[in-house]
Amino acid sequence: MLTHLHIKNFKAWKDTGPIRLAPLTVLFGANSAGKSSLGHLLLALQQTARSTDRKRALHMGDTSSLIDLGTFTDCLHGHDLKQALSFELGWNLPKVLDVRDPLQPDSRFQGDGMRLDVSMVANKAQQPEVQALRYAMSSGDREVIDVTLERDERRKLNLTSSQYGFKMADGRKWPLEEPEKFYRLSDTSMARYKNAGFLADFALAAESMLERISYLGPLRSHPQRIYQWSGETPASVGQMGEYAVAAILAAQGEGRRLNRQAGHHTKGFAEFIAAWLKDLGVIDDFAVRPVAVGRKEYEVLVKTHNKAPEVKITDVGFGISQVLPALVQAFYCPPNSTVWMEQPEIHLHPQVQAELADVFISATQAREDGKPRNVQLIVESHSEHFLNRLQRRVAEGMIKPADVAVYFCRRAGSATELEPLRLNMFGEIENWPEHFFGDEMADIAGRALAAMHRKKELKLQGSAQ
Repeated sequence: MLTHLHIKNFKAWKDTGPIRLAPLTVLFGANSAGKSSLGHLLLALQQTARSTDRKRALHMGDTSSLIDLGTFTDCLHGHDLKQALSFELGWNLPKVLDVRDPLQPDSRFQGDGMRLDVSMVANKAQQPEVQALRYAMSSGDREVIDVTLERDERRKLNLTSSQYGFKMADGRKWPLEEPEKFYRLSDTSMARYKNAGFLADFALAAESMLERISYLGPLRSHPQRIYQWSGETPASVGQMGEYAVAAILAAQGEGRRLNRQAGHHTKGFAEFIAAWLKDLGVIDDFAVRPVAVGRKEYEVLVKTHNKAPEVKITDVGFGISQVLPALVQAFYCPPNSTVWMEQPEIHLHPQVQAELADVFISATQAREDGKPRNVQLIVESHSEHFLNRLQRRVAEGMIKPADVAVYFCRRAGSATELEPLRLNMFGEIENWPEHFFGDEMADIAGRALAAMHRKKELKLQGSAQ
């Protein structure tokens, strides 16, 4: 689970400031304010980690990749190649990581948290190049070990640590190689030292964290009359939710069983999703069935109310096909995952938008096989109804204020500012931003004034007649 994000000089962001990421993090703001850019950087880091090109510091994408950021110049704030693009990522480790110095058996470092700080600059070819990268492992709030790879004024790379003593191997005084991608020392560089092998574990921890990030965009696939499934297990529902039905079938085939939180009944995956759809009020019943025995074609059948006939998902309102991927992804992703969603409330009735907050609260509290899933949701939204329900649940004690983080993005000239909203235990936002959801009072006053003028005109017309 991500705990911290800080970005500098990326697209609209000159400096985001430190961003606390809670189990449920919600980003509000005007269109084109820069909310999506935060997620886009994470996706670019993920596709870089997945890339087979180890020499590329940042894989910015192309037409076939999940995200395409253009050129490095396009990525930099103000397109200023003299500036460094930098970011800090903090996350909780799924289990305690143990680091030991083979040269000093009594020297041991254990931690359950990790932070990665990276700074990139443009090289002569205007491609990104790592200027510095730093890992810091922590136990609770205490940093236990740090490692920094950084260039000096002659561009020579140096490896240092304030808590750990690296020992160079005999006869291996060769220069350090360029780091692989943005987060890993090469095997040759690690072989330069007698006791640097643990750095591979740090890189694997970063890869594991990035691999557990999934993304659902604001534009989702149209429903289909027939869905194909041959038994594969998709990694996610896809950027447009195109694999949502396949994910349901895969989870059901694996016998996955979940409950909404401790003390609730456990259900099979398909039944679990169907129950949420019913609670949202969009349908009464939901099922995925093969069109015939032994076939790989499936159809999604729904009943809009108790006495209605079963019909295909294509023959009911558009909303169910749009909310289904958000529901499935929230509970389908592996434990300890982070799910980034853009506008999950799109095409939904205001009441359903409010109910969606309950779904996402449950997703952060759900259990699978008797164990907490520890899933994190980062949601970009424009829904006042979603926020109102979230505030209500905080006031009711269904979710702790510490488990929620709410931010408001606003334009400030050529840059964007991110304002953390203070949500107290009563569900109140103590620093409500101006024009958060438009200027409601101006509309009310304007309507009253217009009505008064209109009534006066009608009265004058009546008198003239």
